[in-house]
Formats: sequence, C-alpha cells, structure tokens
Amino acid sequence: MKKIVLSIEGMTCSACSNGLEKYLNKQEGIKSVSVNLVMANASIEYDEKILNINNLNEFVRKAGFKSLGEFKEIKIEGKNKKEKIKFVIFTILAIILMYIAMGHMINLPTLSIIDINQNPIGYTICLFAFAIIFMIYGFDILKNGYKNLIHRTANMDTLVGIGVISSFLYSLYNMILFFRGNNEAIHHFYFESVVMVIYFIKLGRYIDGISKDKTKEAIQKLVKITPESATIKINGKEKTVTIDEVHKGDILISKPGERISVDGEIIEGKAHLDESFITGESKPQAKSVGNKVIAGSINYDGYIEYKAEKIGKESSISEIVKLVVEASNTKAPIAKIADIVSGYFVPIVIAISILTFIIYLILGYGFENALITFVTILVVACPCSLGLATPLAIVVSEGKCASDGILIKKSEILENAQKVNTIVFDKTGTLTYGTLKIAEIKNYSNMSNEKLLQLVGTIESKSTHPIGKAFTEYLKDNKLERLQVKEFENISGLGIIGIIDTQKFIIGNSKILESYKIKNIYEKDEKELAVKGNSIVYVVQNEQIIALIGVNDIVRENSKQVINELNNKNIDTIMLTGDNKETAEKIAKDIGITEVIANVLPSEKTNIIKKLKQESKYVMMCGDGINDSPALTTADIGISIKSGTDIAMDSSDVILTKSDLNSILNLIDISKKTIKIIKQNLFWAFFYNALMIPIAIGILKPIGISISPMVASLAMVFSSITVILNTLRLKKE
Repeated sequence: MKKIVLSIEGMTCSACSNGLEKYLNKQEGIKSVSVNLVMANASIEYDEKILNINNLNEFVRKAGFKSLGEFKEIKIEGKNKKEKIKFVIFTILAIILMYIAMGHMINLPTLSIIDINQNPIGYTICLFAFAIIFMIYGFDILKNGYKNLIHRTANMDTLVGIGVISSFLYSLYNMILFFRGNNEAIHHFYFESVVMVIYFIKLGRYIDGISKDKTKEAIQKLVKITPESATIKINGKEKTVTIDEVHKGDILISKPGERISVDGEIIEGKAHLDESFITGESKPQAKSVGNKVIAGSINYDGYIEYKAEKIGKESSISEIVKLVVEASNTKAPIAKIADIVSGYFVPIVIAISILTFIIYLILGYGFENALITFVTILVVACPCSLGLATPLAIVVSEGKCASDGILIKKSEILENAQKVNTIVFDKTGTLTYGTLKIAEIKNYSNMSNEKLLQLVGTIESKSTHPIGKAFTEYLKDNKLERLQVKEFENISGLGIIGIIDTQKFIIGNSKILESYKIKNIYEKDEKELAVKGNSIVYVVQNEQIIALIGVNDIVRENSKQVINELNNKNIDTIMLTGDNKETAEKIAKDIGITEVIANVLPSEKTNIIKKLKQESKYVMMCGDGINDSPALTTADIGISIKSGTDIAMDSSDVILTKSDLNSILNLIDISKKTIKIIKQNLFWAFFYNALMIPIAIGILKPIGISISPMVASLAMVFSSITVILNTLRLKKE
C-alpha cells in the first residue's frame, strides 16, 4: 500500500469533502481516504499494483473536482491581486444590477434606456445580460453541482445550482412571453435573484478563503524560516546557490547574522546559534565541531562550516510542516458528526424543497410562488457554516499548537486531550533535563578514579542513554582518550556491556545485577548515594562490583509548577522510572508527585499503562521517546520531549519541540477551548438551518414574515461569518 496527499480544487463545504471522500472510498484499489476541506487536500492510501496517480486524478475529476497533483507544500498567498480586482468588479456590477432592478420601486433616477417604464425592452435585455455574466462567473458552482448530482454526492453547489437554474429558466420563460406581447410577464423576472445568489455565494467563499489562509499563518512562519539560498564551499571557493542546488555531503558556510540553510553537522569553527523557533530556548546555544545545526537557526557571532545532512523534505522544518499537515488530514471523532449530517442533509433539503413546491401548487399558491419558495429553501439551507464548523477550528488550533512548539500527529488528540485524568511521567530527560553529571564515586577497585571513569566513559560513549552523556562529557572535559571497545551490547532498561583489553565490563542499574546473578554487597552505599538524589550506576568486572557511581540530574525549573497546576485540575500525576526507588521518591517529593513506580523495565512500563487504562483512566504518557516508546504508544496520548533534530524519528502522538512541560498544560487548555468552539459552531450551524428552513417554507407568512432567494443567500453568508469569527477567537485566547 502507498500513501499520497493530493491537492484538491473546487471543494466548498463539508458536503463536498464528504461526497468526494465517499466517492473515492468506493473505488477499487483504494484502502482509505481522508479529505480535508480547509487544507484543500485528500490523503489517500491505495494499492500501487492496481492504481497510479493518474488513476487517482481521474477519480477526483469524475467526482466533480480537480486534482492539482501531489501536495508538496502549504502555500499561503492570500487572495492575489487579480482575484481581488475581479471580485471588486463583480461587486460593482451586483450593485448596479440591484439599482436597475429595484431603483424604480423607490423612485430613484435611472437612465431612460434601461428604465422599466420608459424602455421595458432595454430593461429586460440589461437584466438578462447581467444574469448571463454572473452565471459565467459562477459556472464552477453550477458545474460542480451538476457533477455531484450525477454521482449521487449532492452538495452545497447542487442546492445552489438547482435554485439558480430554476430561477433563470423561469425568468427566461417569462422573458419570451414578454417579447411575444405579454407585458405583465416583465414583473415575473427573477434575473436579479440569479445574480445576487451567485454573488453572495462568491462573497462567502471569498471570506472563507481569507479565513482559511489566516489559520495557516503559524505554518507559514515556519516555512519562511528556511532561507532560499545557501553558500557552499567548492575547492576552497565560496559559491551562492539556491537551496534546491544543495546536496547531501556538501560543505556549507555560515557567517554572523546569516541563517543556517540546511540541517547538518559543524566540521569547522564555532558560533552561538539561536534555535528558539524549535527548541524554545531563548539563549543562543554554543556550537562547535561535531554539533548538529538546524535549518533556519540564526548565527550570532561566528564563522562555521557544516556538512549538509538533511535537505528538502528531510529537514527538521519540513518534518514539522509535514506533521501539521498530516494531523490536519486526520479527523477528530467530533468532525465525523458534521460529515455524517451533511451527507444526509443535502438530499433531505432537496426532498423538502420539492415537496414544498408540490404542496404550494396543490394549495393554489401558483407556480411562481411555489418556484420562489423552492429556490429560497435550497439557497437558505446551503451547509457552508456546517462545513466550516469543525475543520476550521481544528486547523486554527493545530496552527496555534505548532507556534507554541506542540506538534500533533492526529486531530483526535485535540478532542481527547481534555479528557485526560492521569499523566504518567518518565523521570530522566522529562521531569529532569537529562543533563547529568558525575556527583560521587564509590571505588572498590585498585585503579584510580580517573582510570575507572576512562573505562566506563569509553563504553558509555557507545550508548544513547542520557546517563551515558555524563561520562562522555567527563572524557571530553578531562581530555581523556577513548579506548577500543569490543563486543559492545546494549541491554534495554538494564545497562550496557563491553570488553576492553580482554576485560569484560558490565555497567548498569541494580537490575542488571539480578540478571547476571551478581550479589550486591554494597546496598548500604547505594542507599547513601540515592538519598542524595543520585541515579546509581554499577560497574562490574569479572562478575565483581568494582564501583558505584552516583550521577545527578537537574530537575526542570518549571516541573514543580506544572505538577502543582495539574494537581489543581484534579489530574493524577505518576512518576514511572527505571531508576532506583530512593532517588525517584526524593525528586518526586521535591516537585509534588505523590505516586512513584520505580525500578521498572520498558516492557513493564507498558504493562503499568495498560493496567491504568483498565481502571477506566484516560492516560497521557510523557517521556523522552527512546526507551519509553512502547509505553508512549500504549497510552491514550503519548507525548515526547524531543530536540528539533529528532522529530522525524518519533513514535508518539505529540512532540514538544520546546522541551517545556508547560506545553502539556497548554495542550490541555487548547483542547478544552477547541471542543468548546466546535460545539458552539455546530450549535449555530444547526440552529441557523433549523430556524431558516421553516421560514423559507413559509410557516411565518400568515404574520407577514417571508424571505426571498436574495435574502436567503445573504443570511447564508452571515451564518458562515458567524462561525468564522467564533473560530478565530481561538487565536486570541
């Protein structure tokens, strides 16, 4: 199976996206489809042995829409100048038409050549010409409406198309009667209704387009961070090229004040780089040979040369944008409500309008009244606001999360985060910075501390665990040479093994002693180190413990405040760690966590998460994304704290690129506000239709209240604007 995201043109409401989704899902070879109205794309999983991209494009065309090919990037250009001018011109034309059609009713002066009383023929031809011009302007609406009707995926365009064409044909019929000598027929023209309905639909879409662009501003900022050019070094000479010309392995140059062009590794020089757009760290980071650099970082003060490692779609920025887009292409459960409703809504509205038309004829209201009521119902019921209610709120929230350093992989997270009642934290690298230092050594061997740490540091340098960094930093700071290691082995959750000069060393926590049946005769020393808040590293040589090393971690400065706020929200907090119980309990007590589960393996963490879920708890797991991967996947919501360069490798549902625990509070808060806004949007969308359809049918005509197709189309626009304005509150809150 292969997955592709196609850019789609022509979708205007949830009935459109829902209809396209249903149509594509019916096609042989397509496994699953998710159509995104706001992002205007479709995520399709298909069997590449049966189908190719040309087949998919053809399916989209047959469904009444246009595929613009594979979705490559988010383009936020707003409304271009040509489109704005076009809209302004048609706005002026619509005002002129209304003046001509209705000016005589309030005795406004008009040109005699188009005056209904002085020159009825000129008046008729003028209205007809305006109607033709606007039907050409709204041809996309009419065409899509027809195609969707043929494919039995009727949508908003179908409603508008039927209404507009019905009004036009009836007016055309009366125009023919007028030219045949029936002067009364001139009072039965509804060409102005045709014009104004199309104009107001276009107005609504114009406003929708602007609002959709605004929802993507946070993503746009990320896209713009990466410079368009780079300076590469070829045979000792500098050359400026475009980003597209950079290849992996190229040597690039960055000078003070310039942005890093691609992700890479420094091979010469040193500088302070501002990576706050990803890491959230406001203080520029010192970088030197061997350090990684992220595209978009600002070089403050140094000259560096770096080797290109990740370019184009592989860069950290591209990965972030990709995650945001993929999240937008998933659907929150609440979004499916609108999809289901809109799927039934349009056919029901068509049925109601036809039934009303027939009843009007039976009751003797006349063909004209029956037709106008028929058209009014179709226009007033257009589900624009229903189509925007959920996806717009989701995209706004995802953009807000992205700008706050919270990358969400699935839209359902925005709906479910507010349900969380239990949060499980890993300790090292999550509640603590994972920046460890060697605090104390209990050396039982004959070798010096320096020699001991050289041996341990050499083996630890091959590990990816945060504890290993404490030892490699020690080697670096003390300029100690790394020795040759043979038969290195990593034992997940326990420790590491390596052979140096024929001597086998086992390094790890107390559980590794149990695994190798090594008797621990230094439990008293272990407790002494643990009481001081140290993580304990055992060093074993020839099945004998030769040292205990206490490694201290630094608790994140806002850990206590975040835990306190979570407790105030009645959310249970649990520390789950592979570290020893004494160390874990000391840190937990300092920051306010009351429940501690220590000395657990990665597989045991998973079982604990499962047990909590069985107790009907909605569990969020927050870890470093390495040893915690199984637990992160098992939790209802998995959150990992990652650096910008690790984003692509993550297996959690949410990534906190700023490594700030406050982001958890922000996520829960945004989730609550998003669901609140969506529910309000759905209420107003349903309330609008529940109120306006009966009025359009004519229930209030006995008390003198009725609406025309023009008023109906204007009311529909206001309904969409209400939803848009309500949704945009998310950006300010």
